[in-house]
Order: sequence, then C-alpha cells, then structure tokens
Amino acid sequence: MNSKLYVGNLSFDTTEDAIRAAFAPFGTVTDVHLPTDRETGRARGFAFVTFDTEQESKLAIEKMSGAELDGRKLTVNEARPKEDSGGRSFGPDRRAGAFQARNKRR
Repeated sequence: MNSKLYVGNLSFDTTEDAIRAAFAPFGTVTDVHLPTDRETGRARGFAFVTFDTEQESKLAIEKMSGAELDGRKLTVNEARPKEDSGGRSFGPDRRAGAFQARNKRR
C-alpha cells in the first residue's frame, strides 16, 4: 500500500484547506491535490491526499470512509496509479526512429 489516497464524492464547493483539515487528525498530510475542470475551473468532485506514512493513510481510510464532509459521504480508498488511457493519438508518433519506421512500411 502507498500513502496516497483517493477521496471521492466531494462537494464541488469543498476546498483544499477543508480537505487538509479533515484528514489532519490522522497524521501528517504532505500533499492535497484537488483537480479542477479546465473549462469551468470548478472542482471535479474528487481529490488525492498524501500522508507521510502508510500507517497514517490506513487509519485515514478506516476513519474517513463514509464520513461526511460538506454534506457529502466520502469514499476513501488507496489511490491507484494512473492507467494509460489507450486512446487514439491525434498527432504523429514523435518517438525516436518513428519517422523512419513509418517510411519503411510504404
């Protein structure tokens, strides 16, 4: 387990300071990341909270999962690594040697 947590079902009005204050009783919060929408600038409804140790993050999962913050019941889990979306590439392949390889296929 790592010390980074996913916190879901947040209110769009919840701030980084409110998240930090809610998780601080369980250990040293080293980072809070609250992603925002590119177009509106509004919070997206989830955050990532990083603790100093794994023990602190385990305690936070136990205590905060299902707890209420700004009128919403939180979902708190261990954060998983970002997966490759496998989406379509919209530009040329810029890796080294890709241009030469593309020309050999013709």
